[in-house]
Amino acid sequence: MTDHKNIAKPVARMTAMLMTLLLLACATATPYQPQIPGQRVSGGYSEERIDETHFRVRFAGNTLTARDTVEGYLLYRAAELTIQNGYNWFRITDHTTETDRHTYVERFPRYQPYYGSRYLNWRPHWRYYRGGVWSTWHPYGRDPFWSFDTDVRTVERFEAEAEIVMARGSMPANAARAFDASEVLADLGPSIKWPDEK
Repeated sequence: MTDHKNIAKPVARMTAMLMTLLLLACATATPYQPQIPGQRVSGGYSEERIDETHFRVRFAGNTLTARDTVEGYLLYRAAELTIQNGYNWFRITDHTTETDRHTYVERFPRYQPYYGSRYLNWRPHWRYYRGGVWSTWHPYGRDPFWSFDTDVRTVERFEAEAEIVMARGSMPANAARAFDASEVLADLGPSIKWPDEK
């Protein structure tokens, strides 16, 4: 006879582990990785060769990736490409950073009964401590301490793009937006987060 309780416990544990892994995957900033569809964490670098010495380089971050990280990873990729192609310095000839911004408005964020819509009109009262005084929050009041009616969140995602021209030899001292590729790799290397890092 099958013991359903003994089977249900491992299944429940496995489900909980899978949900945790899924949440962790969703809660991770884009690491330094190539941009390939279907990755565990979205975003990454890509490039397009224009001619022998010119590349168009991009880095796209997800909503948890800061703008300075996106721009730093773009610069790091430009330096990598320069070294990989046998050059030692590069100059940025064009650079843009785009922001994809979405605002979400959610109703009743503080209280959502889990036991069904029949009870949506039932609301508890809450007591909270603020400024040395205990206060009472009423569900139909308009205390600014609680945003009962709406929760407004703005989510941003950054994508940076640059055109670079690569060169060999001594880098001109007064060249605008010119970078020694080896120095960039050395300077930014410690801040790079790779895909397998926790």
